[in-house]
Amino acid sequence: MGDPRGFLKIGRKPTPKRTIEERLQDYRYVYEPMPDDELRGQASRCMDCGVPFCNTGCPLGNLIPDWNDLVYREHWKQAIDRLHQTNNFPEFTGMLCPAPCEAACVLSINDKPVTIKEIELSIINRAFEEGWVVAKPTPPEMRTGKRVAIVGSGPAGLAAAQQLNWAGHTAVVFEKDDRIGGLLRYGIPDYKIEKWVVDRRIAIMEEEGIEFRTNAHVGENPTAEELRGEFDAVVEATVQRSRPVILTALAAMLAFVPLTHSVFWGTLAYTLIGGTFAGTVLTLVFLPALYAIWFKIKPVEKGRQTVSAIRTEPVTA
Repeated sequence: MGDPRGFLKIGRKPTPKRTIEERLQDYRYVYEPMPDDELRGQASRCMDCGVPFCNTGCPLGNLIPDWNDLVYREHWKQAIDRLHQTNNFPEFTGMLCPAPCEAACVLSINDKPVTIKEIELSIINRAFEEGWVVAKPTPPEMRTGKRVAIVGSGPAGLAAAQQLNWAGHTAVVFEKDDRIGGLLRYGIPDYKIEKWVVDRRIAIMEEEGIEFRTNAHVGENPTAEELRGEFDAVVEATVQRSRPVILTALAAMLAFVPLTHSVFWGTLAYTLIGGTFAGTVLTLVFLPALYAIWFKIKPVEKGRQTVSAIRTEPVTA
């Protein structure tokens, strides 16, 4: 760690936003880059934790304290190398991730957590500016001759294709829509992630030798039999949109009730919700009612006696 007392001297600073007047004129990304000197200060708040729970709080297992320290020391090239060890697309997660790592930050026990998400985004933005993010084509002698079809071009499909390609296999991504990106393209508005960010990464992957096929409704054109005949393996990287509503509601409730304030349950609920429209509506609209219901029926401990808190009147959010 760069400054062992940084978290005592510097408070958390939020990511700066563009002015309201400017944001009213377009649909572009809301936030502005944090200046380097302020970013170093925020990185210095990362403590020398005996057990850095942010590592396990991150579903990818990002080596967060490592690149926080490297940013503080202004070793940006080493920081992006460390970040890319666990994350294929930091520009996506740096903009879109709900940051469970920050909820797991040890500093959040009695203070505001480290601005991990903003530091991550700043590292990848700096790497693109410096020209450090380039295509890494697999040498011909490392090619296995195996062909793998990836169904779905969202972040899961893109990551699978990149890893398989680096392993020497020929990766072909199928997308039902007319453009590559899946949820990144058509499910998330520009104020969260502008589409040129997605295009930039896809261009790099094409340069690495990954093939993309759009307007391909797998199951119809091509059929499953055609895929089996052309490819050695098939990876399904699509969202199952037919989950029962009750399952999504339960997942939303589990993510927020006090009983399940843990990274595991939060991640599980986020996975079950699956980014669907129904999941979003249930989370934002019905969650307050579910939350209130929980507090109405849970037992209240008073010494050695347990007093039931169940009530019969209607619950309102």
